[in-house]
Amino acid sequence: MRREQSIDSGWFEALYREQGDPWQFETSAYEHDKYAHTLAVLPPRLGSVLEVGCAIGVLTQRLAPRCDRLLGVDVSETALAAARRRCAALPQVTLEARRLPEAPPPGAFDAILLSEVLYYWDAADLARMADYIGAALRPDGLLLLVHWTGETDYPQSGDEAVTALHRRLGPRIAVLRQERRERYRLDLWRRR
Repeated sequence: MRREQSIDSGWFEALYREQGDPWQFETSAYEHDKYAHTLAVLPPRLGSVLEVGCAIGVLTQRLAPRCDRLLGVDVSETALAAARRRCAALPQVTLEARRLPEAPPPGAFDAILLSEVLYYWDAADLARMADYIGAALRPDGLLLLVHWTGETDYPQSGDEAVTALHRRLGPRIAVLRQERRERYRLDLWRRR
């Protein structure tokens, strides 16, 4: 049965405290293949990047060498502690505890990465996040979405969430890529 409201920060914090790496970001072949695909579609050099839901920083660490500045945000302090250890030698990386869309970071970004996060938000939060993206993503900036397409008990499926975000952003974005793999979809959009 699907949840009706956005998933609470406490749910994520409990998972990370109990399991450390609940989705096996460090060891899963699925995650490693998905990260390679993610990096392959991005340009070799990026300016200011926002990674929403950075978790324990596995993708953050791989993405950082391409970025002038990389802000990773997550709702779990436990996950962020692991990410800080992992990314300690990367001066361009800043990691912050933030719950989006309630507490978005200020400033504008050349790229925003939403990997495995959209479906945790209900329709109202997804709409607020779309409004934030519309304001925070610079013209010609990239928005990269990567989401699992299997069944969930989250407020939305990966397909539903991406479709809703696309509808909300409307003509403000141009679709550059839409790719489906066996268990996830990857969407790369550019801000007009």
